[in-house]
Amino acid sequence: MDLQLKGKTAVILGGTRGIGRAIAETLAAEGANVAVCARNADQVAETVAALKVTGVKATGASVDIMDGAALKAWIAAAGDELGGIDMLVSNAGAMAQGGDPASWEQNFRLDVLGMVNAFDAAKPYLLKAAETHGDASFVIIASVSAAESDNASSYGPIKAALIHYAKGLARQYAGRHIRTNVVSPGTVYFKGGVWNMVETNMPEMFKGAMERNPMGRMATPDDIAKAAVFLSSPLSSFTTGINMLVDGAISRRVNF
Repeated sequence: MDLQLKGKTAVILGGTRGIGRAIAETLAAEGANVAVCARNADQVAETVAALKVTGVKATGASVDIMDGAALKAWIAAAGDELGGIDMLVSNAGAMAQGGDPASWEQNFRLDVLGMVNAFDAAKPYLLKAAETHGDASFVIIASVSAAESDNASSYGPIKAALIHYAKGLARQYAGRHIRTNVVSPGTVYFKGGVWNMVETNMPEMFKGAMERNPMGRMATPDDIAKAAVFLSSPLSSFTTGINMLVDGAISRRVNF
């Protein structure tokens, strides 16, 4: 299936590992030009080099997403370098699990304010793309934890805030053809990721998590990336304001 992404441009926050890297690679495989940011400069350089091998334009920088001014400046620079922004993906997350004030602040500053600042910086480019091509998109990676809770933690409520904000953006900009959607993964496994560390350091906890997955496995980053890229593409041009669960049925709620 041709996702009609050849020659389009995408900016991805947290695009060097796991889900973000898989999204960048999937977009590049579809012919989209890609800009990625993350904190680790070496990982950014390696990712950009790998993306360029596919034949697309690629750029990236080491950016502290909690530094709003730096993030906005980089997005504007990436948009100028690539000749616009058709798609924005907010994937970076602090992953703090505690309920203490420091965890709340870390999750809020990175997940929420990072998302808000990224959209504000990309908005002029997205509006131009939507006016020119009839479609632009913003995809936010949240979590099934937004509506699943075992204890009082900052992680789930912060993810829920992303979904709420996305719906507001979707309604606000629908008439101007900027679509905003959310992908909410369940458990996602990759080497060096959270569940790989749990597997290594807390094998009984990992075993219990695996047993909760009806499919008998966790998601791969590629599972999540394919959903995110489809929602980003013009093939989803009438889809906006949704929260797409990609969780292998680990959640129990019915989504009406």
